[in-house]
Amino acid sequence: MADRIEKTTGLERRKIRVRKKVTGTAERPRLNVFRSNKHIYAQVIDDTKGMTLASASTKAKELAGKAAELNKVDVAKKVGEAVAKIALGKGIDKVVFDRGGNIYHGRIKSLADGAREAGLKF
Repeated sequence: MADRIEKTTGLERRKIRVRKKVTGTAERPRLNVFRSNKHIYAQVIDDTKGMTLASASTKAKELAGKAAELNKVDVAKKVGEAVAKIALGKGIDKVVFDRGGNIYHGRIKSLADGAREAGLKF
């Protein structure tokens, strides 16, 4: 009997569709967001060099203590502010937002709003 072929999930298909259109350059790197059930991660990536320029997540020491007392949407906003602060410190003020196949609401939207309020433009 033939083995069952796994089809890609909806999230993976959406992620591929978004990445076809969104690429990061040296002038406008890509702000990538990954969301798990428990944590949220954000990276600023230059795709031409294949380098991560800045990153922040709920696992970082400065945000780990706040994550326990706030809800997930508020913590995502703090992560957005943290990644924007790091990126601005390295001279990056314009980025391209990569939602990573996730729908733009809830924690993803909150992270983007936090990054915008901290000074990133996208």
